Amino acid sequence: MISRRDFLQATIAASAIWGASGVGNWGKLAAQQALTQDQLLDFETFGNVTLIHITDIHAQLKPIWFREPEINLGIGEVKGQPPHVTGADFLKMFNIESGTPHAYALTYEDFVALAKGYGKMGGLDRVATVIKAIRAARPDALLLDGGDTWQGSLTAERTKGQDMVNVMNALAPDAMTSHWEFTLGIDRVTEIVDSLPFAFLGANIFDAEWDEPAYEPYKMFERGGAKIAVIGQAFPYLPIANPKWMFPGLSFGVREERMAEVVQEVRDAGADLVVVLSHNGFDVDRKMASRVEGIDVILTGHTHDALPEPVMVGKTILIASGSNGKFVSRVDLDVQNGQMMGFRHKLIPIFSDVITPDAEMTAVIDGERAPFQAELDEVLGTTDSLLYRRGNFNGTWDDLICQALLEEREADIALSPGFRWGPSLLPGEPITREDLHNATAMSYPAAYRSEMTGETLHTILEDVADNLFNPDPYYQQGGDMVRVGGMGYKIDVSKPQGSRITDMVQLKTGEPIDPAKTYVVSGWASVNEGTEGPAIWDVVEAYLKRKGTVTVEPNTSVQVTGA
Repeated sequence: MISRRDFLQATIAASAIWGASGVGNWGKLAAQQALTQDQLLDFETFGNVTLIHITDIHAQLKPIWFREPEINLGIGEVKGQPPHVTGADFLKMFNIESGTPHAYALTYEDFVALAKGYGKMGGLDRVATVIKAIRAARPDALLLDGGDTWQGSLTAERTKGQDMVNVMNALAPDAMTSHWEFTLGIDRVTEIVDSLPFAFLGANIFDAEWDEPAYEPYKMFERGGAKIAVIGQAFPYLPIANPKWMFPGLSFGVREERMAEVVQEVRDAGADLVVVLSHNGFDVDRKMASRVEGIDVILTGHTHDALPEPVMVGKTILIASGSNGKFVSRVDLDVQNGQMMGFRHKLIPIFSDVITPDAEMTAVIDGERAPFQAELDEVLGTTDSLLYRRGNFNGTWDDLICQALLEEREADIALSPGFRWGPSLLPGEPITREDLHNATAMSYPAAYRSEMTGETLHTILEDVADNLFNPDPYYQQGGDMVRVGGMGYKIDVSKPQGSRITDMVQLKTGEPIDPAKTYVVSGWASVNEGTEGPAIWDVVEAYLKRKGTVTVEPNTSVQVTGA
């Protein structure tokens, strides 16, 4: 008799036959080059339960360019494991031909050339088309939003997330979890949550004073003759990565024991399928899956990974659905007698020139944007360079931001946080105010100007590096590495905290950074309450208008070893 574990592994092995998961289906599609909407949506319905997953939209309503990372390092046991594989290695791992639309969607290789050929991706009116098609085939499908939904654009910033709330209400998810949502402030979050027609879940969010759950931990659904428990897991490190003063009464954390308790609670309540809707980040979810029994599916978010196949950890499948509306995941499962007996999966790339926009959603989106359209469209300058952000180290968007801070704020050194959100721009394109806000829009944008010693700068870099490269995923508490302008350094990612960063040098003078010397430093997005300075978008706008056309030279100031 075949064991459940062997059956699940056979499910993946049979994906080429079923045409459902990456190796078989993606390789076949890639070879065909030309795509159609029917081809993108093609799925042989399976089992009795369907999950639809979207995550990390970051308020991107319209189609965008988004270059996937060139560097995504895995540390320790996850070195070389998905999602820590990029470029040609990624294509080889998932049997995708270079130069194909799927290579364009999933990697950085030949990005500019392929972008011009295959067009933009995303757009929630296209996402709506895909979701409606899945619901037509499976009317009781569960649509689950992994969070980072209400932040990341000019209109979201101006409406305090209301534009995204209205659009998502029209999309009608069944549940969501959270991260950047809380940077709207606890009063605004409470106002929105009280109005939502679907569940806002967070099993790991507690009232700090009373040490009790602050939000619904889970919701039970009856779908396909099965009882499905969806457990929410918000970003665990909100008070570290974001301003704690914006939500002072709440505490977070991975809370592994709490997750185990909730899983047992829903099992005891009769759940046939346990789904964790998570914003932990992929490696945190991978570790949690290895330590908490009874989870069937983790829909992972936060680290913006897009994987054409699930990753299995024991009996748990991890689904990674990308970011910015570039992808929608569909997972069909056979759930019988309280067990997941098999599954089929498809990561659906949202090619905006292939998928027909849903007219009703287009009208909703255009209505939300209309009051701001003239402002969104204003051209501030032009870029001669590809502007992108995502990657473990400096990206060209942040190099541009750092240069603006250095010049407009008359600083020696500039710091830009390692945010993962923010679409790309192609060389030769105008930079509109919308583009600038897509890379900067948030609720604590003050561009500070202060003095720091070389020792303080070293401490900052070491702390951020440990958030990213600690071998224990539960201690990886931030985004990507803080970006630096006016300064270079070496980093050995294999070293322990305190000894990763060496050879810090001031680029303008070529002199080593002196631990005892004081430098004028400008940065933005400080988590400290009362930070003063102009909004970062005003600083960069002034720089762009003064320059007219900008060119960002290749950045060789950070030298990485130990990878």
